[in-house]
Parts: sequence; C-alpha cells; structure tokens
Amino acid sequence: MSALRGRRLPRRTVQLLVGLFLYGIGIAFMVRGQIGAAPWDVLTQGITRHVPLTFGVVTILVSIVVLLLWIPLRQKLGFGTVLNALLVGPSADVGLALIPVDQPLWLRSCFFAIGLLVLSAATGLYIGAQFGPGPRDGLMTGLHKQTGWPIWIVRTGLEIVVVAVGWVLGGNVGIGTVAFALLVGPLCQYFMRLFAMTIGPQTRRGYAT
Repeated sequence: MSALRGRRLPRRTVQLLVGLFLYGIGIAFMVRGQIGAAPWDVLTQGITRHVPLTFGVVTILVSIVVLLLWIPLRQKLGFGTVLNALLVGPSADVGLALIPVDQPLWLRSCFFAIGLLVLSAATGLYIGAQFGPGPRDGLMTGLHKQTGWPIWIVRTGLEIVVVAVGWVLGGNVGIGTVAFALLVGPLCQYFMRLFAMTIGPQTRRGYAT
C-alpha cells in the first residue's frame, strides 16, 4: 500500500493543487453572479463590508478560526487541510480581479452556474487526492462525532448559522444561495466519484469546503 501511495503522490499533489485553485475560481464566479453566494461566502462577504481586507484574506482568516475550533473536537489536520486554508482565498481574489462585476442579469446567472460547476469539479479533485478534509468539512464531521447528530443536521445547522450571521453583516443572500444548497451535494458526489483515487483498500469520501 505504501508503494502505491508513493507512485501516485505526484499525481495526487497536482490534483490537490489544481482542485484548490479551481475551488477559489468557482467561488469568485458565484460571487460575481450577485444572485446569492454559498453560505460560508455570504459570511465572508459580510465580514469584508466591515474590515479593510480582501475577500480572499477574510477567507483565510475564517479558515484559521474554523481550524481552531477543531482543537476541542480532536480533529487531525491533513496536508490538504492546511493548503485549503491557505490557498483557496488567494485563488478567489485572483478570480474576483479577473471576472467583471455588475454585468447584465443573464450573464451574472451564467457566472453563477459556471462557478457552481467549477466548484463542484474542484471538490471532486481535492477530495479525490485524499490529503485530508477542508477546514469547514472537518468542523462538520467533528461536531458529528462529538454530538452523534446526523451529518445532514450538523451541516444544515452550521450553514443556517453562517448565512444568518453573514446576512446580518451585509452578505448577499438570494436565489443562488438556495440553488447552491440544493445542487452542490449531487454535483459534488458525481465529481468525487469521477476523480477519486484509490490509495489503499478503501477510498475515503467527504466534502471540501
């Protein structure tokens, strides 16, 4: 099994890095859609309205806070976990700098759809590389283990809280937020199956956020 891991390490690393970069680009497309962001991005948008920091920098800071919440939950960091916290934010800033703002509604709707597909494919790439869960994903699974509540309840509860806080702070909640909640699960599941790499007897699966 260790030999198999070693042979596939370069490909897994490239897949991880490409996935993280595209994840940030997907976020940028959805934000530029301006029809409602994903739950955690609503929170990030809200925070950026009150601090002199870019969307990407706030994304990194939120990830660090989430990782601190792992400590009482006894979650273990992975290589991919750390890179997720550090790289997705800058990638989102790159996308936000390149994608035009305040476009016609039809084009913004296309931006959102592109972003959702790119983010879902990026999730499949990132998770398929099997370098550890993302910060928000680890928070979800950690709470699940500590409370015994079903994953869907924990995830839904977390996203309701972050959307509510983000909305109060001025984040963009709209039809896109609802579309994300309904579609991201099935899309991510498809791409995770497509890009999953077997490096041992079993393949672990989960969401990268």
